[in-house]
Amino acid sequence: MPPAVRFGVNYTPSQGWFHHWLDFDLDSVRADLDSIAALGLDHVRVFPLWPYFQPNRTLIRPRAVEQLVALVDAAGERGLDVAVDGLQGHLSSFDFLPAWTRTWHRRNLFTDPDVLDGLAAYLHTLAAALAERPHFLGMTLGNEVNQFSAGPHPDPDRATEAQIDTWLDHLLAACEKGAPGKLHLHAEYDATWFQDDMPFTPRQAARLGALTAVHSWVFNGTAQRHGRDSVPAEHHAAYLVELSKAWANDPRRPVWLQEVGAPAPLVPPEHAAAFTAATVANALDCPDLWGVTWWCSHDVSRDLADFPELEYGLGLLTNDRRPKDTARALADAASGAHRRTPAPRTTALTVPADPAARSGCAPGGPVFDAFFRLTADGVRPTTVLDTLGGDPAHLAARGITDVVTPDQVLPAPPRGTRP
Repeated sequence: MPPAVRFGVNYTPSQGWFHHWLDFDLDSVRADLDSIAALGLDHVRVFPLWPYFQPNRTLIRPRAVEQLVALVDAAGERGLDVAVDGLQGHLSSFDFLPAWTRTWHRRNLFTDPDVLDGLAAYLHTLAAALAERPHFLGMTLGNEVNQFSAGPHPDPDRATEAQIDTWLDHLLAACEKGAPGKLHLHAEYDATWFQDDMPFTPRQAARLGALTAVHSWVFNGTAQRHGRDSVPAEHHAAYLVELSKAWANDPRRPVWLQEVGAPAPLVPPEHAAAFTAATVANALDCPDLWGVTWWCSHDVSRDLADFPELEYGLGLLTNDRRPKDTARALADAASGAHRRTPAPRTTALTVPADPAARSGCAPGGPVFDAFFRLTADGVRPTTVLDTLGGDPAHLAARGITDVVTPDQVLPAPPRGTRP
């Protein structure tokens, strides 16, 4: 764990969005990084677009890798550390997959051995190119690549949990070989925690890689059900941090809130700063939080077509690099992060160990509802697997003194109604 919580931002270039790799302008990147550093943040997460960097399975473009290194160096000059996502993969509703995996060359991203070897070579190349850069934090395998493995994706590459284990182990090893000792991890969207048939599982998220990453978006039904300023909405990120701990073998495993944002219209722009401040304050109340990385740095330009409407306004800064109220809220939180000393969470709510029952943790499920009933009552809950709720050694290692089940927390249904 770092001595203080890290505060950063997911870097969305102000000019050209992630298509900026096609017309890479280091001066524009430097200006963007200046505007980020001015907020007092300490790191950025950056996104090479996979088809631009590896357009053929055996061609990893040297010029693209050089540009990534130049970006990392420019960030370091401004005191910003850099985490690099490899496989994009998927960003802001668009899929970016190279032609050698699609249509006439259709191959499963998770099970085809040639694809696996190509991915390993690509991730190893990026990691090795950055290994000696002091401001390089490490590799994330990709951005929410689990969305390719199951519905609601319109054309998923199906895989089993065991096959995903192999995929993750192989690719994390490739990153470690390229840049030994760096912070290498994987990251998925919240279906990993909430969707029963998702082959990327909570166990993998909480046990494989250097730390656990969670992505918190209240447009998953939370804000729709409860409202933007409700306990579930403002504590959603904290919920995911604490939910992840149920599956971790290491009782002090660090958790990175790697993506979180204020999505309009569920969080209207005039309320975004308050939502940001509340979300971050509640996440900081979670022990073992590694860092908070806001989505995102700069708005998407209105010159670019076909984005979901909410994507155009998620930036902390406008497209011309002016800070919004949300930027000031995050900067205020970052400036006080060194004072964070959260007390242990001693009450644990049981969650089903069976991944086929994880929908109970989703919005509207009994675990979700019970967690926020406890939170509203000021309990500060964490979670524990139902198979470990009676294990004294496990509970003691985590500082848990009380264990409750959702049935004990939620009100009983009216007599005569079906469960």
